[in-house]
Amino acid sequence: MPTTVKKVVLAYSGGLDTSIIIPWLKENYSCEIIAMAANVGQVEELDGVREKALSTGASKVYIEDLREEFARDYIWPTLRAGAVYESKYLLGTSFARPAIAKRQVEIALIEGADAVAHGCTGKGNDQVRFELAYKALAPQLKVIAPWREWSIQSREDAIDYAEARKIPITVSKEKIYSRDRNLWHVSHEGGRLENLNNDPESSMWMITLSPQEAPDRPARVTIGFERGTPVNVNGVRLGPVELLEILNAIGGENAIGRIDLVENRLVGIKSRGCYETPGGTLLHIAHHELESLCLDRESLHLKEQLAIRYAELVYYGQWFTPLREALDAFVNETQRTVTGEVTLEVFKGNCSVIRRSSPSSLYREDLSSFTMGDTYNQKDAEGFINCMGLPIKVKAMLDGKSEAVKTTN
Repeated sequence: MPTTVKKVVLAYSGGLDTSIIIPWLKENYSCEIIAMAANVGQVEELDGVREKALSTGASKVYIEDLREEFARDYIWPTLRAGAVYESKYLLGTSFARPAIAKRQVEIALIEGADAVAHGCTGKGNDQVRFELAYKALAPQLKVIAPWREWSIQSREDAIDYAEARKIPITVSKEKIYSRDRNLWHVSHEGGRLENLNNDPESSMWMITLSPQEAPDRPARVTIGFERGTPVNVNGVRLGPVELLEILNAIGGENAIGRIDLVENRLVGIKSRGCYETPGGTLLHIAHHELESLCLDRESLHLKEQLAIRYAELVYYGQWFTPLREALDAFVNETQRTVTGEVTLEVFKGNCSVIRRSSPSSLYREDLSSFTMGDTYNQKDAEGFINCMGLPIKVKAMLDGKSEAVKTTN
């Protein structure tokens, strides 16, 4: 039997899953339902959301513009950390979920709700991301996860449920991709992508052109950073939302940011996803290039190691944790000198670094040049080579002695 619940705040998108959850909650919990839709940059997907939620049984609808907070408090820290999951995924959905869950919890507390709900499946990562945020921010709230309770087994079943109750939906059994869009990216899963031998349909992509469709001339873009945070494009200072929108447009037009990968979900299942992250790809390349100028070798190498762990934390939904906050403290210290500009050239899916500059650059032409000068004494190299090579030399001497003994016998 369902837990007794009087009032629930549902993370609502108006997509297939959450569209059927409101009537399902009415039928199975007989509770008041407040829908909370978060604007994290999905633009037109919010059209008609309020009317749809109310018409299907919600008593109230919140539509929250979280774009600035999402970029400032979730995208930028992850970018500064250099976090990329399994070397390819730039974490667009992963860090959007804690941003949405945080506001959902705040509304639940304002409204005096005793439960929160989400439309994530029991196979995916998002259930973990939402629920770990709930536990961190308001552990007293009950959690309702319909996909772990109802008899619906597939998106086809969900479509049938919606049609039987005359709930308007935009997906069909022919166009059944599961998508997530925000300021940072668009993700595509399900449908024909579940067969690894199927290539993505050209009509699937939403914000990036293919290399064949991209302009026949390269374009250049200069991105400026302050303390590791992007602040301007082509010399024009911009807020985070505008900056991402402009870079998405530049990258998307030039076929930047498409990936097709098989990833390891937190629950242990491998899944295939296709992602479009045009602006984020440009930012990661530019930021990494600027760090190569401004960070000393040991700090840079340790940061690259910790970036893997940071990416795992974000992917696993462990945003509101002491470890992520501690890693941020380390990252922020490394970013104190990461100020400057990087110019990129983009052309038909390729991105090249053309120029880079920083007032904190550790690059010195007099040291790096093949022209010999007084700033580096070449004779010093002999000493450290001998010290570094001593264990290798001893091992080689031992191996040679062993071979000599074998030969004698």
